[in-house]
Amino acid sequence: MSPERAGAGPTSGEPVVRDVLAPRPVLRRELVHHGRIWDVVADQVDLGGGTVVSREVVDHPGAVAVVALDDHDRVLLLRQYRHPVGRELWEVPAGLLDVAGEPAEVAAGRELGEEADLRATRWDVLADYYTSPGGSSEALRVFLARDLSPVPDAERHVREDEERDIELRWVALDDAVAAVLAGAVHNPSAVVGVLAAQAAHAAGWATLRPADAPWPERRTATMMERAATEAPGAGGSDQA
Repeated sequence: MSPERAGAGPTSGEPVVRDVLAPRPVLRRELVHHGRIWDVVADQVDLGGGTVVSREVVDHPGAVAVVALDDHDRVLLLRQYRHPVGRELWEVPAGLLDVAGEPAEVAAGRELGEEADLRATRWDVLADYYTSPGGSSEALRVFLARDLSPVPDAERHVREDEERDIELRWVALDDAVAAVLAGAVHNPSAVVGVLAAQAAHAAGWATLRPADAPWPERRTATMMERAATEAPGAGGSDQA
């Protein structure tokens, strides 16, 4: 074993590599577009060594996604129209973190109920990721939901717009993995969630984290709100 791997990795419980918070100074920040859900800001970023670059960023509130797994190791997928790509995509239940202060696991439970008419009594974290870190601040947490039960008819959410025509389908986890690897499924939360669920299942669920595990990547203030309180040239991190 190489010195770099000694004492690290799955056997020790410590990841071999880990992303770190390392913001560069932001010399100027400008609001380019204020949207209903997200903003676009333009930053002048000092990369050091005399290099200053301009970067436009989608400032996103973040989101959660849910891999719902039943007692037969089937995952619930839903087909939904996505206008930006002009396609009906197979996805897992997901939604925005657009309620201030709402715990991520609570938001995930709400989305599972609204999009899939399901409840779960067992929640764990499968994976955390940035959806498109080259141009967006969106952080997304994928949950594993088990011990499922239906939402009573009288309490079910009335789906509207694109959600109105959602098609639900239970798919064997192995078949969902095969669909991802065949390039038949493109939604990032479904890709990450399905593959993470397979890996966690193969490890006897030992890789799962508690539903309320720390999530420092989650946004706590908009980029313009942070700019109003930070000193000029302060780092432009995603967290407050």
